Amino acid sequence: MAKKNRMRTLFMGGVITLLFTYILVQVFMVQVADNAFWLAKAEQQWAANKSILPVRGAITDRNGKVLAKDGEAFTIAVNPEVINQQGTEDEMVAGLHKILGIPEEKLKANVIAKNKEGKFYKYRALGRDGQKVDTDTADKVLAFRDELRKSVAKELGKKKVNNVGIILEEDSKRYYPKDVMASHVLGYLNKQGEPATGLEALYNKQLSGTAGSIGYEKDLLGRRLPDSKVEYKAAVDGKNVKLTLDENIQHYIEDALKKADDQFHPKSMTAIAVDPKTMEILGLANTPNYNPNEYWDFNEESKSNHAVASMYEPGSTFKIVTLAAAVEEGLFDPNGTYMSGSIRIPGGTTRDIRRNGWGKITYLEGLKRSSNVAFVKLGYEKLGPEKFLDYIHKFGFGQKTGVDISGETSRQVNFNSRTDEATATYGQGAVLVTPMQQVAAVAAVANGGKLMRPHIVKEITDPVTGKVLQKFEPKETAQVISPETSAKVNGYLEQVVADRKIGTGRNAFIEGYRVAGKTGTAQKVIGKGYSDEKYVVSFIGYAPVEDPKILVYVLVDEPDVPADQGGGYVAAPIFKEIVSQSLRYMQIPSSTKGKNTSTVEEMEPGIAVPNVLGMNVADAKAALKTGNIRSLTLGKGKKVSEQVPIANGKMGSGQKMFLLTEPIDKVKVPDLSGQPIQDVVQICSMLDMVCDVTGEGYVSAQSVTSVNGKRVLKVAMKPMSVTEAAKASQQAQEQPKSEAKAG
Repeated sequence: MAKKNRMRTLFMGGVITLLFTYILVQVFMVQVADNAFWLAKAEQQWAANKSILPVRGAITDRNGKVLAKDGEAFTIAVNPEVINQQGTEDEMVAGLHKILGIPEEKLKANVIAKNKEGKFYKYRALGRDGQKVDTDTADKVLAFRDELRKSVAKELGKKKVNNVGIILEEDSKRYYPKDVMASHVLGYLNKQGEPATGLEALYNKQLSGTAGSIGYEKDLLGRRLPDSKVEYKAAVDGKNVKLTLDENIQHYIEDALKKADDQFHPKSMTAIAVDPKTMEILGLANTPNYNPNEYWDFNEESKSNHAVASMYEPGSTFKIVTLAAAVEEGLFDPNGTYMSGSIRIPGGTTRDIRRNGWGKITYLEGLKRSSNVAFVKLGYEKLGPEKFLDYIHKFGFGQKTGVDISGETSRQVNFNSRTDEATATYGQGAVLVTPMQQVAAVAAVANGGKLMRPHIVKEITDPVTGKVLQKFEPKETAQVISPETSAKVNGYLEQVVADRKIGTGRNAFIEGYRVAGKTGTAQKVIGKGYSDEKYVVSFIGYAPVEDPKILVYVLVDEPDVPADQGGGYVAAPIFKEIVSQSLRYMQIPSSTKGKNTSTVEEMEPGIAVPNVLGMNVADAKAALKTGNIRSLTLGKGKKVSEQVPIANGKMGSGQKMFLLTEPIDKVKVPDLSGQPIQDVVQICSMLDMVCDVTGEGYVSAQSVTSVNGKRVLKVAMKPMSVTEAAKASQQAQEQPKSEAKAG
């Protein structure tokens, strides 16, 4: 027995000795041999590293109006473990369904979700509908959480319950304050914060910025250790991108397209406005469009930017290219005559819209009436296919324009038959172009013959200092026709609009301004032939002819109108609405001095715009008065929070400066009696209101209404004598009286 006890003792001693030896070896390995490895592991456990996200740069219009910006948002998640412990599954599902609109079945699946071990998760995201919710929605979730806390506390007989399984995480969200405005230009960011389309994607590198970080040593509870080292790397916010786009002109375009959409119910529409001298894009819109704040509710067709991505047979607007080429080559005699109606071409017969024609007419009359026969004779017979094709290429067709908008497409223009050579002269057959190509080509005709690269980004600036980091200047790519030819063609195209009897563009006539333009009606190819029922109609024009400031192209795909009511009936009035408002807003003097000048005040450019931001209203007025600058104060605040025009620019001697002193939703519309249209437009822009203007001249009546939650300023205008207008303007310019009636 004693022997057995000794053996057992020796055995246990040996085991303990071996175990102790093993432990010593392991301690040696950890503390000596593998010291560096395990120290690094320990430091990883001690270290806390948080990423600091940069603020994405803003996208603004040319005047600094914000079109896209980052804002506060929240992500909503749940804790199934807590929810099921408290037995609030049904209440949670019902409450979050009501606020977030997530299907109850989907919420239920998240609320009762378990891991592989059969234990409830402690964190479950709710998917896209729970991501990046705005502050209003987050407030509703918080209110629901507070109600649930009280309910659970009462059920459990406690005074207070903090955790009911609802998690709100701070996040940021991309906001598009103007909703659908310029959506095809801006694009959007998806729920993961990734750019999907538009300028958001094309300029993502500049807008994104660089993430920063903060690192420190922590204890097991995550608290920072005393005297621990802190490593901090600041985030670099994204750069701001300023566009050439003008918010007001963009609004005119979108409003005009909406009205036309309601009237004609087309498949789609596109409108582009540019400065023809620089090819800065002032506005661009398509229908159908979409709201980038809620991109998931719209189909892909709504997101198509037809301005650069879709190709059409342009129809008669392309006759401008044929005309310019013929004039440049000395082959266009406006007084020369030909027999209209029809002309034989290889493979068939080309006819005018009026099948029997108008008899023997001049080429200028043929242009006014948009005679196909006239342009077959000019382009096919006189110029010849080879030279005509050369001009098509000179004007930029067959290659991308290089515009800084994603998704641009193009297709080579070549003639594969004699029929192609003839039909191309009036914009059908082998000619397929994008609206942007058409705009660039006609701008070259308007501006003296220079083909310019279109662009929509004006500059990139530092968000902190405001310093311009990159500026995009106008770029000429070719001189396609002479200035003399340009002037002649401008005069001919003006007659297409000015001839109120036979000009196909007469519906684009704007009283007081010289307007040049051309209509277009192109049959669509359906299957193997042309449809007799489906058309693409268009109008392209510019004003004032003597010094073009704006060029607008309107294209309407399959409007619900008879075939004989084409571009002149559908597209020209849209053009007129956009351009007439834009000319007034841009303060472009009337083309005829002394006639119809009641529509706009002639301005004398050159006065430097002072900076009065942040100044007391009284001091600002005094400073402006010293510089002989008239002003109008909007709001009852004591300091100037915004000014138009912005500082450091130029303004006309008759122009007025507007001083905003309160948040726009608190500012009442002043009495505008006797004020010109440009003042009305500026006030609408500053107060984020929609302008509904009828008549011409000066304000005679006004009212404020609300449509879909947005304030609308309705203004009636009528001509006044110079004395009446001056008196009314003097009375209204400095003393805003009251909110307009019905406000």
